[in-house]
Amino acid sequence: MGQVVVTVNGRAFPLGCADGEEARTRRLAQYVDSKISEFVSAHGQIGEARLMLLAALVIADELADTNDALQRERARPRSEEAASAADGIRAIAGRIESIAARLETS
Repeated sequence: MGQVVVTVNGRAFPLGCADGEEARTRRLAQYVDSKISEFVSAHGQIGEARLMLLAALVIADELADTNDALQRERARPRSEEAASAADGIRAIAGRIESIAARLETS
C-alpha cells in the first residue's frame, strides 16, 4: 500500500493509497487545496470543517455538471458527419439496387 503526505490548507495529512496511485492522490489533494484556497481568499479562515465542506460541495457540483454534459452528449442526435455518411450509404445502396434491377431485366 502506498503512502503519501498531502498538504491542504497548510496542514499535512498522511494518507494511504493503492500502490502506484501516489502521484494521482497528490494531484487530487492539490485540486482540493486550490478550492479551499479560493474560499480562504474570499472568506478568510472560516474553520477547517466548513472549508472542507464547501470544497466538497463545489467539487460535487462540478462532477454533477460533467455527468449531465456527458448524458446530453450521449443522448444527442447523430452528428452532421454521421448523418452525411448515412446519406452516402443510402445513395450507394440505391445505385446498387438500380444496377441489380437492370441486370435482372437483361
